Amino acid sequence: MFRDRFWLTLLLSVPVVVWSQPVQQWAGYTAPSFPGSELLAPVLGSVIFFHGGWPFLIGGWQEARDRRPGMMLLISMAVTVAYTASLATFLGWFSQEVWWELALLIVIMLLGHWLEMRAIGQAQGALAALAELLPDDAERVGPDGEVETVGVADLRPGDIVLVRPGARVPADGTVVDGAGDVDESMLTGESSPVPRGSGDRVVAGTVSADASLRVAVDAIGDDTALAGIQRLVTQAQASRSRTQALADRAAALLFYVALVAGAITATVWVALGEPAFAVDRTVTVLIIACPHALGLAIPLVTSISTAKSARSGILVKDRLAIERMRTVDAVLFDKTGTLTRGEHVVTDTATIDGVEPEQVLRLAGAVEADSEHPLARAIHRHARTEVGDLPTATDFRSRTGRGVEAVVDGVGVAVGGPALLRERQLVVPDDLAATTDGWTGRGAAVLHVVRDGRVIGALSLEDEIRDVSRQAVDRLHAAGITVGMITGDARPVAEAVAAELGIDEVFAEVLPEDKDAEVAGLQARGLTVAMVGDGVNDAPALARADVGIAIGAGTDVAIESAGIVLASDDPRGVVAIRTLSAATYRKMVQNLWWAAGYNLVAIPLAAGAFAWAGLVLPMALGAVLMSTSTIVVALNAQLLRRVRLHELDA
Repeated sequence: MFRDRFWLTLLLSVPVVVWSQPVQQWAGYTAPSFPGSELLAPVLGSVIFFHGGWPFLIGGWQEARDRRPGMMLLISMAVTVAYTASLATFLGWFSQEVWWELALLIVIMLLGHWLEMRAIGQAQGALAALAELLPDDAERVGPDGEVETVGVADLRPGDIVLVRPGARVPADGTVVDGAGDVDESMLTGESSPVPRGSGDRVVAGTVSADASLRVAVDAIGDDTALAGIQRLVTQAQASRSRTQALADRAAALLFYVALVAGAITATVWVALGEPAFAVDRTVTVLIIACPHALGLAIPLVTSISTAKSARSGILVKDRLAIERMRTVDAVLFDKTGTLTRGEHVVTDTATIDGVEPEQVLRLAGAVEADSEHPLARAIHRHARTEVGDLPTATDFRSRTGRGVEAVVDGVGVAVGGPALLRERQLVVPDDLAATTDGWTGRGAAVLHVVRDGRVIGALSLEDEIRDVSRQAVDRLHAAGITVGMITGDARPVAEAVAAELGIDEVFAEVLPEDKDAEVAGLQARGLTVAMVGDGVNDAPALARADVGIAIGAGTDVAIESAGIVLASDDPRGVVAIRTLSAATYRKMVQNLWWAAGYNLVAIPLAAGAFAWAGLVLPMALGAVLMSTSTIVVALNAQLLRRVRLHELDA
């Protein structure tokens, strides 16, 4: 609308300016005269006023009706005063014709609003871009293995879909056949593809990089993760921050300042015997003081930062949360699933004299091959990695609470914990016990390997610490932030993880219902706390914290309790959130100062306060300055796009 009205108004303004007497005098030329040429300015000026100025007139009327005066009311008042004075002059009732200024004023206002709408539209285009990530069609695999192409809307939970190399996953689901790398950058902001195989979950919109996958659909339409991201982006862009409220109050105040300044200007110049100059100065004051830039200063920054964060895997549910994040001086991480992966891995192997670690791994891996226990899977996976092919175990038996046993290469082998040793009345050799006691002391799970009735080795299994957790803690420390960890695990386990990561404070053996009390304790010490968690038992603490950050891989309850959601499980995202918060706030403050500050100089100039010194701001130049301030605010907000949030390869 603004674009179309701008081009037509610009076209109609050309003859108005060319045939304007003041312009002809300044430029030293004489425009061609023809019958009716004297009607060009009033006729075309009226068309410009009613057509080009219509959005401002309607907007001003709505603001007055709603008793919420703002920029539209100021603009409509300015152009109405200019039009009325020019029309009265044409009818012989007045002596101040400003047709050409009126035309250029409306042209500039339309251009400013068009650029503003384009900028906001580009920022909010993130939603459309997210929607475009979904393919239109999917390849559904039938019961007989035949493949048919169907619309994504026709998919149902339980369907099996074929995702070819380079194609997008059409719906959320679980891989049931195939293995390969999947590009999840649209969800997590991380550029490196991640391996996905049978049993792994994939989400709609991600791309199979190098392999064909068969996926069992379990979520479609509004239930997909992508749809959830769209809802969060919409919610964040609609939410308001304290800075936005400040900008709104400043815009309302500026309206009354402009109104009073305009009234004083008109009164003073009429009293000085300059009624024509009074009209010119009053219109200029109303134009220059339009809180147009103020109206754009915060919403545009909000839209850009929200869209940028969504593309980086940071989903902002509450604008207040992102605003508060820059003031956080303590970050409290839940341990399991946040700093650690929430799954055990083999961290060490010990053996008795005369037995090689590879022998212990070979036997343990073979025995655990048929077990579904998480520790068994960790041992089998580690053995395959370290040893390679494993022998086939026979006569497998699982002993609940004790361990497992089987026959490997004709010899009986058992893997289990202390209960297994007690049941078989086995004693751990002293040299082996010295090592395993150290493992137990730091909270590791210890499983012994028994061959032919004799303990020959032991395996240490611990919850694997994420490779990037240390980087996250180091970067937070570099920013002067205290880092804490809270967990229900035993203190030795927690202390071991904290020591490895360099964490400042540890809250161990904390019951789920007491986690929020620990957050409150930190707040009572005067700290502004961000809580990072992923489980149901983290929800109260996430809600209690000044900023709640949920790991996206976590539960729906945790996500609902948080103000910010990390789509990935990379704890370095917390640093990215703080970077985004600081950059967003900085741009908001810069825009507020510029949008409001230039009026301190511009309004006195527009009012003619320095006319005695020959400094008078022309009406058209006033409109240019007002629009320029809007463009400066828009360009400054665009610089937010250049802020780096992720340095995942650093």
